[in-house]
Amino acid sequence: MKKIFLAALLAAQVLTGFAQSQDFKPYEEKMNKLYAEFTALNNEYAALRQKDPKTMTDADKQNIERIMAKGDSLSEVHTALTLEIVKNFRDTKYPAKYIADAFSGFTYEQLKDALAPTSGYYKEESLKPAKEYLAMLELRRPGLMYTDLVMKDMNDKEIKLSQYAGKGNYVFVDFWSQGCEPCKALMPDVHKLAETYGDKIKFTSLDTTKARRLAIKQKVLGLPTLAIYKDGSKVEEVTKDDATIPNIEAMIKKYY
Repeated sequence: MKKIFLAALLAAQVLTGFAQSQDFKPYEEKMNKLYAEFTALNNEYAALRQKDPKTMTDADKQNIERIMAKGDSLSEVHTALTLEIVKNFRDTKYPAKYIADAFSGFTYEQLKDALAPTSGYYKEESLKPAKEYLAMLELRRPGLMYTDLVMKDMNDKEIKLSQYAGKGNYVFVDFWSQGCEPCKALMPDVHKLAETYGDKIKFTSLDTTKARRLAIKQKVLGLPTLAIYKDGSKVEEVTKDDATIPNIEAMIKKYY
């Protein structure tokens, strides 16, 4: 009788696993389609970024605005779909990989709920960045949207914008890429500005070629772009032809 019971239990587990696998499939398909759309959008945006800003047509500018709007729309769908997966499969490990990819778009309350210790995926190693992010959000007023950036400081040390959340600190972000010669030309002078104003403002840089989706989300329309952030929100930027050292320093002085 015991053997029969164990056999029946094992069979039930196999069938349950199969059923769950079948349940996952529609979400896998939706996510794969969404990621394909993100990739196509990133490629389109990258192609436009290669153009000289001086030769950009009105049609190019309209395309950029369309890409930005589409990117925002896809991000909203991505967040909503991830939250649906969390709701429907909370007792399994399945949501972990999607939370790990989407958590920066969650509100504080959404992330707190998604990372409930009672979930079946809570101990997954892939969720470590999300847990660290939630700890940073605890420093801020609950319910606000927050965008985290992983960057390098002037000493080439990796930092996160969330490290400065809720502390009233200003963070300077230099958005650049390997193919942007004006960006490289600015760097020595930007380093000098860091030496002058770095006691009150944290100076960082972000290579947009390694974070194109993030660049779209941050509405970085061209390079060079240099921006000031406070508590996760961009408060001011200078970009393209306006990104001269006098203009950059003038912007910095406002928040020093």
